[in-house]
Amino acid sequence: MGQSTPINKPVVLVVEDEPLQRIMAVELVEECGFEVVQAWGADEAIRILESRDDIRIVFTDVDMPGSLDGLMLAAAIRDRWPPIQIIITSGCLDLKDTTLPPQSVFFSKPYQHDKVVAELFRMAEA
Repeated sequence: MGQSTPINKPVVLVVEDEPLQRIMAVELVEECGFEVVQAWGADEAIRILESRDDIRIVFTDVDMPGSLDGLMLAAAIRDRWPPIQIIITSGCLDLKDTTLPPQSVFFSKPYQHDKVVAELFRMAEA
């Protein structure tokens, strides 16, 4: 008999346009035992969020192509899906907590995996 998949596995939406960065983020989230959904940009992420009601955490980069960047995506999530927790990352910006939407955190790239993992678990418990 095969192993069964855990029920109520937290779902994380990873939003990253750079393929290598997205692969690394997806692997990090999967290694935590979460289910991962991927989007290459904020526009696609919004479409995914509109079609699913099981996403608990969004892990997004700031600098992306399309009509929204990661900060605008985070603001839209906060407006439309308030329970969703948000992790925002950037290799170009250093954001202060005062510029972040509520229930979100920021990590500069390259981020420390252990700190992101701890935050993922904390958010999944919220």
